[in-house]
Amino acid sequence: MPKRILQGVVVSDKQDKTVVVSVERQVMHPVYKKFVKKSKKFAAHDENNQYKVGDQVSIEECRPISKHKSWTVISSDNA
Repeated sequence: MPKRILQGVVVSDKQDKTVVVSVERQVMHPVYKKFVKKSKKFAAHDENNQYKVGDQVSIEECRPISKHKSWTVISSDNA
């Protein structure tokens, strides 16, 4: 089964070797039939602490690294 890849924005880099990435998606409201933005935060592994707040990044699903961290940052979309 292929690993999921998501794109989002780094919202926190205060932890060591971890960044929090906010991934936004659009879903249609069931009653009003209007597209609504929904976001979810993912903790992702950043081995070299190279990503900062505001960076566009791609994250990939991986094995559980800690209790809340099962994603890895694979690239920055800015560079």
